[in-house]
Amino acid sequence: MQVFRHLPVCTQAQAIAIGNFDGMHLGHQALLRQLLAYTQTYKILPAVMTFEPHPREFFMPHNAPARLASMREKLEYFAACGIQHVYVQRFNHAFAAQSPETFMQMLRAQLHTQVVMVGEDFCFGAKRAGSVQTLIENGFNVIPLPEVQWQGERVSSTLVRDALAAGDLLKAQALLGRPYSISGKVVHGAKLGRQLGFPTANVHMRHERPALTGVYAVKLNNLPAVANLGIRPTLEGIPKLKLEVHVFDFSGDLYDQHVQVQFLHKLRDEQKFAGLDALKAQIALDVDQAKHYFSHR
Repeated sequence: MQVFRHLPVCTQAQAIAIGNFDGMHLGHQALLRQLLAYTQTYKILPAVMTFEPHPREFFMPHNAPARLASMREKLEYFAACGIQHVYVQRFNHAFAAQSPETFMQMLRAQLHTQVVMVGEDFCFGAKRAGSVQTLIENGFNVIPLPEVQWQGERVSSTLVRDALAAGDLLKAQALLGRPYSISGKVVHGAKLGRQLGFPTANVHMRHERPALTGVYAVKLNNLPAVANLGIRPTLEGIPKLKLEVHVFDFSGDLYDQHVQVQFLHKLRDEQKFAGLDALKAQIALDVDQAKHYFSHR
């Protein structure tokens, strides 16, 4: 798979799926399946265009929705699906201000786009002036994807975020088709967990606005564990978001490894304790509850 952060001139015909693809939920998966089926039938390149940052992060940086997936996680999913070209379009003032006509000219002349695949509510161009109908009227072969339903609800990134924020990991898993996860590099921390008797892997968070916080039974690279995702309010200093994972009965070295943390069951919200002794006692309870969860799966 080739990833382009500056749009090239493509000489091969492509079918391009366009969207934010945040979370890779069932709707996104259906769109990519349709893309791959079409390109296999007509022998053209399957490609994706996505945006960085998310447009709502650009327009509302302090009130944007939580990120469900990092760019790396999205790229890993595209590669696993068999996408050949991914165009990471920088969403900035210049891109936001361009007309629908300029965007369509880029698709046609620069990327040799033969087919566009988008959701039915897709909009593009300054002030969201372009729509699926605009593409059709300008001669594009457009394959819109009808909305995907789950138990009478439209599957969307917003629905996944709401489920995660409510601690309903089973609903989130159903909407995603897999457990919700966060991946990142294990970095060095203050090693407080080790001092308390519960050494943790500190997973670097790329975004400060996660879709969920609290204490969870998780798996780190398929190893049963307990994790805290939050700002550690018991400790002094400037609050900073951290994902700390204690893997049960593990003595290996995870530093500098890229790991995946699957969130399986919420144990409790993050809370502030009177001191480190109270925190240590609660961590012991969290570990016992997480082990109990895994023993009954």
